[in-house]
Amino acid sequence: MRLRRKEQTVNSIDVSPLIDMVFILLIFFMVTTTFVKDMKLDLDRPTAASASLLDEKVIRVYIDSNREVFIDNQPIKIWAIQSKLRDLLRSSTSKAVLVVSDTDIPVESLIDVIDECKMSGAKDVAVSTTKELG
Repeated sequence: MRLRRKEQTVNSIDVSPLIDMVFILLIFFMVTTTFVKDMKLDLDRPTAASASLLDEKVIRVYIDSNREVFIDNQPIKIWAIQSKLRDLLRSSTSKAVLVVSDTDIPVESLIDVIDECKMSGAKDVAVSTTKELG
């Protein structure tokens, strides 16, 4: 007597193309995501009662408590601000500059930086503050 084997058919789905597509989508979203450019400087910003929100697309210039100026996370000398900002303003659509400063810096240093920003061709120059409650 012969024993016959029953043929077993297993319906399986190949998931490797699905995994490939998931990784491609993951890489696509990681590359196209915009990240907030915020300096990791410890600044104590001044307060103002008339503070308002500003557009995220402005160029930020940071002045820390040691009077060091930063643009694009790189320290820059005061005499080089104009040329650096001219290059950045050419590609910018808003032509606005936001100066983020510490409360301990002298007003003279702040005005020097604001003057350099205006002479570089910026249409709007604003100073960052925190909203004063009360």
